[in-house]
Amino acid sequence: MRQFFSRHIPSIERLLLVESGSRYILDNLIPGLVEAYGEKLKVDVVTCFNGEPARLPAGSKIYRVWEYPDGASRKRLLRELQAAGYNTVGIICSGEPVMTKWKWWLAFQIPAKVFVLNENGDYYWFDYSNWRIMLHFALFRVGLTGADAVTTVTRVVLFPFTLCYLMLFAAAVHLRRKVRT
Repeated sequence: MRQFFSRHIPSIERLLLVESGSRYILDNLIPGLVEAYGEKLKVDVVTCFNGEPARLPAGSKIYRVWEYPDGASRKRLLRELQAAGYNTVGIICSGEPVMTKWKWWLAFQIPAKVFVLNENGDYYWFDYSNWRIMLHFALFRVGLTGADAVTTVTRVVLFPFTLCYLMLFAAAVHLRRKVRT
């Protein structure tokens, strides 16, 4: 994340992919990356799944998060990843609650340019110049775009009134029961 305030897009040579979504997303991404950047591309993967993504380049390293269960082992992993010299980190944000803490922890700790990939294969570079895309992406994830926006905003606005009504109703029922006995 050190390059958040830089619009410079590095040449992708050492790439760390954080598989924080369905496996098919990386299965579709990796062949395109290898085709675009050739054999010089070195790809490593941090995952919580068994096996490895399809067509992962030879020599790629896979880090499985369950092998780092405590703080000391996670610090060791972080030192190893920082020493590997990644210039790009790719994280998947697919609306699935898979490795959420891991992906953001790694994005902030690895000194590399970060790109965010969604379930459709669309991506954007995580820097200040893409703030509109990031805002739209966040609003989409919380349901505040399109037709869902009206429903979500209405629920948020009506929630205090609904809660107040339910509490008053419960108080009235309990008070009525007390009066009868």
